[in-house]
Amino acid sequence: MLSPQVLDQYERDVTDYLAGRIPDDRFAGLRLLQGIYAQRQDGFCMVRTKLPGGRLDPAALDGVADALERYSENDHDVVHLTTRQDIQFHYVRLDTTPRLLRDLAASGITTREASGNTVRNITGCPLSGVCPREHTDIRPHIEATARHFLGHPLTRQLPRKFKISFAGCESDCAQGMTHDLAVIATRLDGRPGFRLLAFGGLGAKPFAALELDPFVPEERLLPAIEAVLALHHRHSDRKKRSRARIKFLVERFGAARLREMYRGELAKRPDVPADAPSGEWRQADPEAPAADGGVVRRVMAQHQPGRVALPIAVRLGRLTAVQLRGLADLLRAEGLEEIRVTQDQNLLLPHIRKVRLNRVRQALSAIGLVEPVSGDNVVSCPGTRYCPLAITGSPSLAETLDGGGRDLRIRVNGCQNSCAQSDTGDLGFYGVAKRHHGRLVPSYVIQLGGDGTTGGGYAEDGPTVPAHRASEASRRIIAAFEAEARDGEAFRDWRLRQDASRFDGLLEDLVEVDESQVAALAADLGSEVAFAVETVGLGECAGAGVDHLALAEAEILYQGNSRYAFAQSGELDEADRCLITVLDTVLDALRQEALDAHADELAELADLRNAADAGSADFDSHVALAKRVDAWARDALANARKRVGFGSLVPTALAS
Repeated sequence: MLSPQVLDQYERDVTDYLAGRIPDDRFAGLRLLQGIYAQRQDGFCMVRTKLPGGRLDPAALDGVADALERYSENDHDVVHLTTRQDIQFHYVRLDTTPRLLRDLAASGITTREASGNTVRNITGCPLSGVCPREHTDIRPHIEATARHFLGHPLTRQLPRKFKISFAGCESDCAQGMTHDLAVIATRLDGRPGFRLLAFGGLGAKPFAALELDPFVPEERLLPAIEAVLALHHRHSDRKKRSRARIKFLVERFGAARLREMYRGELAKRPDVPADAPSGEWRQADPEAPAADGGVVRRVMAQHQPGRVALPIAVRLGRLTAVQLRGLADLLRAEGLEEIRVTQDQNLLLPHIRKVRLNRVRQALSAIGLVEPVSGDNVVSCPGTRYCPLAITGSPSLAETLDGGGRDLRIRVNGCQNSCAQSDTGDLGFYGVAKRHHGRLVPSYVIQLGGDGTTGGGYAEDGPTVPAHRASEASRRIIAAFEAEARDGEAFRDWRLRQDASRFDGLLEDLVEVDESQVAALAADLGSEVAFAVETVGLGECAGAGVDHLALAEAEILYQGNSRYAFAQSGELDEADRCLITVLDTVLDALRQEALDAHADELAELADLRNAADAGSADFDSHVALAKRVDAWARDALANARKRVGFGSLVPTALAS
């Protein structure tokens, strides 16, 4: 999914940056577009891959192992699986990242747009293609969507990142409520299609996604997704990064108005794309077992007779090169095509012949991997070990936690950004700094009763306890649940039965800190130095500065779709106004980049502007003028990009 030209351009950008020819603020955006973050430790980068649906074949596993050994320094011998079904490398030197990206590409892996204000990695139900409950295998739809929007002009300069999930049935193991857009397979009167949820998101202000469209026919899926992205492009706040996610449009417009706006955008896209995905639809079995909370914790029978899917526990998502190569060898030996990264930082190995299950278990044991056991359903973000934004060392706490005999889902964040999805855990923790007797103490807000799947909801914040007491708080809550829960009662349902003050009383002695206790609590878990909240390096979750040329490309595409719809409906005046907007957009982008248009460009611009102002006499004359405007815009932006001397390649076509 990644062209050699993109890799060549990135290598030139790195060379020019290290030579001082590209300023820091501009290079940050170029770097982030390739999935490369600044790490907390000066001089090192974190590199994130993009694995649609979390899928890895044997060649990819070998490629990741090779890259880990070649490029991760500082004795860092593991890659990290993420809740977005990605893989991350740490301790990578910037000057080696072009070679790392080329090596990964040779193994079929891209990092492009794994960060920045783009469409991030598309996640999906880990049981896609094998679950008896599914209407369709959503893997072809995930792959087609990822290909369609990678490098797409509309998505390379969004107001903020955009996260999409896919699920094959109504259980929604992909936790659609937490996403900017969730695509859930369904049927309407026997016709296959998808239900869309939108405007969800985690972070400091979590929103539960709302139903946007109860039914989108399969062939209209890509236009529907583009319509939602167009809403984000046109209406989300580009000035206040803290309110730039699409979820904030609900407060601005309301759900009903947003549905109208979506339908208007969808109407501008009447055609079925040539790359529209098509899946195999089957009769779902709604009585088959579902994954609890979206995670697979036991061997699952597939709808293919004689085949099973095996979950593999990866403690806090850490895999060594030996384990990666061992997994690749196992897949080849068993004739299996893929393994999947899951959103609980584990792996799932599908399509195992049931008669070979014990042999597969033996092979996994030989490389130090086993199935999940009750209590180890614990997920953590990197925390202060690597992340510049983190407040606390979340992995150090996660290593001490156990979900108990009822196997509760525990999620631990080093800050409020919820990369570990603590809002959806049975028990969640997010790191904060709290002052006691004049000193800052590393602490955790406890979150209770989250579930991101169908029928669930976000956790509620409970007491805040010092980091050194968080494990004890977890044990007390779990003990109370196990003692009081009704037969088969989920933790969320038990929590909803509790009085609001229940947990305050249960943890009162852990919350209170005497002055004599402060010194013992003032260092974070895993640290011997006094705790302090520091901004180390760059916090880049919100992306970098604006690339005005890329933003112009996105707006031109948007205007192209609008113009096409107006022209088709006979509204030529409105269609011509779209052409005027295209001309103004390009001119403004050049000014923002402190570039002057060439004399011949200005002369043609004046001619085109006069023609658009005069108006098109008929449909054919409008189409002819639109072709001239599109060609001028494309050439002007391409010339501007050359004059800037760095950055992403301008697409060959900017409008319909």
